[in-house]
Amino acid sequence: MRRLRNAKIVATLGPASSDPAIIGQLFDAGADVFRLNFSHGSHEDHKQRLHAIRAIEQQRGRPIGVLLDLQGPKLRIGTFADGPVQVAAQATLRLDLDAAVPGTAQRVSLPHPEIFAALQPGAELLIDDGRVRLRVERCGADYAETIVVNGGTLSDRKGVNVPGVVLPLSAMTGKDRADLDFGLSLGVDWVALSFVQRADDIEEIRRIVDGRAGIVAKLEKPAAIQSLEAIVEAADAVMVARGDLGVEMPAEQVPSLQKRIVRACRKAGKPVIVATQMLESMVTAPVPTRAEASDVATAIYDGADAVMLSAESASGRYPVEAVKMMDSIITRTESDPHYHEAIQASHSAPRADAADAIGYAVRHVASLLGAPAAVAYTSSGYSALRMARERPEVPILGMTPRLATARRLALAWGVHAVLCHEVVDVVEMTEVASRTVLGEQFGEAGQSIVISAGLPFTVAGTTNLLRIAQVQ
Repeated sequence: MRRLRNAKIVATLGPASSDPAIIGQLFDAGADVFRLNFSHGSHEDHKQRLHAIRAIEQQRGRPIGVLLDLQGPKLRIGTFADGPVQVAAQATLRLDLDAAVPGTAQRVSLPHPEIFAALQPGAELLIDDGRVRLRVERCGADYAETIVVNGGTLSDRKGVNVPGVVLPLSAMTGKDRADLDFGLSLGVDWVALSFVQRADDIEEIRRIVDGRAGIVAKLEKPAAIQSLEAIVEAADAVMVARGDLGVEMPAEQVPSLQKRIVRACRKAGKPVIVATQMLESMVTAPVPTRAEASDVATAIYDGADAVMLSAESASGRYPVEAVKMMDSIITRTESDPHYHEAIQASHSAPRADAADAIGYAVRHVASLLGAPAAVAYTSSGYSALRMARERPEVPILGMTPRLATARRLALAWGVHAVLCHEVVDVVEMTEVASRTVLGEQFGEAGQSIVISAGLPFTVAGTTNLLRIAQVQ
């Protein structure tokens, strides 16, 4: 099953899409990677969904990526004595660690000492996705006296955001560690880490994962933007988590931040997913708004590797229709001549190393020869990713002897992953590439193809070979 587009679709599974038949329909409609959101559902729920994905993978004969999305720390206020309270602008509200005493309109517990450890006068706290905004006047190790900037209703266990402050807090909770162990035991392909503030957060989870999955850094904190290049370098892929990012930063800044993150990832050659509320109205309606269609198209024009559906496919009334609509928007956008002009104009200079030099050369050689496809023979996926970085005008066949690599490449722009046997020399590699181009219906006998690989074949990350061959 060949996708007639380059950008990929990530579809979240949930109550509306747990049935194996629906998951199959989502894949057929265009989903390339399925997201298991561990903020919701039990381990058994996710296990059943993953088994259904692997069964569909066997039936369709195509590698499918699975992304485990960790919940991350959830910072919340405590409870109230008599139900919800109203806090008025310019009123005072005390926050403290005393969770045993129910809250009132004048004080409430905030059982997170790490927040108080990082607060300073002038800092702001956002409660309930920013509906209530507080400014810190005085604070200590166990309290904060605040002024209400934006008033509203407060109720039990509402979430708290602390924009502009790097919290002395691990990105992984005990729940996340248990979820991660469980997901790795199932064989997930990607792990998305929430609450990333700095590159060290990525290194912490990398030690645990130990190569068993790719690591996606979810950028949802302003502190992460301040360390953007270091985080992109440390991660294997990045997710632009616009919902949480839009809570802690002014909404008008999110579009430019999205473009900045996509540019940084494209420069580094790391897959980037644009996520949150892309077709939000399709949770309840069979068609999106024109603004939502434009939002998806904008991410494609910018060169994002993937766009993601959240509630639309997890709990919405029209999960399959949402995937079909996203597939249609991507396909139409990529057929626009301006799309190719925009992609070519937005190239960044490659690094001065063999892998990037070969990826750069493949793009130009394939264009000059009118090749129907470029082939990246890869063990780790590195050759295919460096080729995808260049956004060539031809499809990329990511040929690999490792099923885990084929599944992981389902997230990468323009890559059609194909599982093949381990080759022993360049002659066999060329023959296998030629047969695959014919068998996958990418080209015809007599056409020239461009192949990249690394020698020796069994060593990952050694892209050092470019070969032009004729399909036979």
